Amino acid sequence: MSARTSVTVRVPAKVNVQLAVGAARPDGFHDLANVFLAVSLFDEVTATAADALTVTCAGPDADQVPLDRTNLAARAAEILAARAGTDPAVHLHIAKNIPVAGGMAGGSADGAAALLACDALWGLGTPRAELLDICAELGSDVPFSLVGGAALGTGRGELLTPVDAGAFHWVFAVADGGLSTPAVFREFDRLTAGTQIPGPEASPALLAALASGDPDALAPVLANDLQRAALSLRPQLAGTLAAGTEAGALAALVSGSGPTTAFLVRDPESAAKVAAALEASGTCRATRVASSPAPGATVLPS
Repeated sequence: MSARTSVTVRVPAKVNVQLAVGAARPDGFHDLANVFLAVSLFDEVTATAADALTVTCAGPDADQVPLDRTNLAARAAEILAARAGTDPAVHLHIAKNIPVAGGMAGGSADGAAALLACDALWGLGTPRAELLDICAELGSDVPFSLVGGAALGTGRGELLTPVDAGAFHWVFAVADGGLSTPAVFREFDRLTAGTQIPGPEASPALLAALASGDPDALAPVLANDLQRAALSLRPQLAGTLAAGTEAGALAALVSGSGPTTAFLVRDPESAAKVAAALEASGTCRATRVASSPAPGATVLPS
């Protein structure tokens, strides 16, 4: 066992610069070609030795975060402890900065962070491949939260291949309320019923633009197959997308399953201008400015 009594892990949000969705599989999941980009909005999860597994949370919208065993951070601790043959006696505190239920993998990020924090706290030294296996068990987006940077996710998004990415600048508009990822996928299925859905593939043009670091090349090739479903469930997001574009964003799209919307901008000055215009437009609750790529889950110095 480790001599440390507390470990803090910092973990990034993500944006999907391409989300290609295939038809529903027999298991209910969809095959994806999911180009993930980690962005500089971070949660921090602190694992502290305790008598029992407990979860607390502080930060924007912390009241929307479940504090029971449904929280992915708690589930990560339970799975890791079970594999190690130990009791998940740990207090997990989530310092929340990633929008909740916003399509930016905030819950997944907390699961990855708790896994890494508990592994360090308990001195387990679990091999990276095994940590990634546990991440995939927790959810499709969790492995990328551990890895960070930029990657192509295939399968249901959990099979990762690193890709090259230059530096980009983003504005995110936080909507009122969340959107359920399963509900968005169900709406995708409804909207595409009776149509032939091609197998999902990463766009060569998008991967080249991502590697180039050129926002003018990336802007026209950003794509999200779930955007139509998210807009169907939350039509007012169209106004947010329009407001950001009118303010000078190079491109606008729904982030993942939404309802957070993402705006690609040229530089930090443009980001500040677009963020101010979005806030003034009344079409979103708040804005966040970030850059990419960002590192994955990282143990902070104690």
